[in-house]
Amino acid sequence: MTDATLSALGKPTCYVAEYDPTLLFPIARQTKRDEIGVRGTLPFYGVDIWNAYEVSWLNLRGKPQIAIATFMVPADSPHIVESKSFKLYLNSFNQTRLVDTDALLAHLRSDISAAVGAHVQVSLTLPDAFGSLKMGELDGVLLDRLDIEVNSYEPDPALLKADHQAAAVEEKLVSHLLKSNCLVTGQPDWASVQIHYIGAPIEQASLLQYLIGFRNHNEFHEQCVERIFMDILRQCQPHKLAVYARYTRRGGLDINPWRCNFTSATPPSNLRNARQ
Repeated sequence: MTDATLSALGKPTCYVAEYDPTLLFPIARQTKRDEIGVRGTLPFYGVDIWNAYEVSWLNLRGKPQIAIATFMVPADSPHIVESKSFKLYLNSFNQTRLVDTDALLAHLRSDISAAVGAHVQVSLTLPDAFGSLKMGELDGVLLDRLDIEVNSYEPDPALLKADHQAAAVEEKLVSHLLKSNCLVTGQPDWASVQIHYIGAPIEQASLLQYLIGFRNHNEFHEQCVERIFMDILRQCQPHKLAVYARYTRRGGLDINPWRCNFTSATPPSNLRNARQ
């Protein structure tokens, strides 16, 4: 199953409280990649970082246990998992008795890896380590400081410009104004985004206009980030490029895609920002 309209998303739901891996609903990445002209060898590598804050199960004596789970889904996996099905799957552990956290991790790794078609790294933060978790904002020059006029709320790659007569620069540009909508339900998704590139200077005002242009656009998080990556790569032609978005959580789950085309780039830190 790969058509999101066939999933539980946007439909009345009966919540299952005992372990059920069949709840996971995979969606093929390639359909949307075809739409943005990505076929064959991927022009990027990366990861989708999922943080689940509402993970609970029972120990063998029936006492509830809780944790925060982090999933690292490789960008070259053939599928993503539709987010509502992911939440329903996690909720299916609520009344499930497990021997220990290793048993939970084994289920999570096996089930999510099978759903996306690639090995998924999974880690748990238990309550005694909650206090060690840190927050942080994306670093870079804030585009939102610019006083611009906006007339379009659909992504328009023609807006993107770079000065190829100027010397190449390396910089990180950040905006908190990225908003897109769920592909199926139209519910708003809010994010902060960081563009790290080396190449001809990108015109910042036009980049901000382009990012704001996602405001009425319907696409899943991972698809939006790949669209941004490909549009900047084609229109501005940087030598190196990385795009990272931190989306606010819904239903106790946040999704944070990162796409990059240079191996010297620093992988994202997974620091939760203020809006998350």
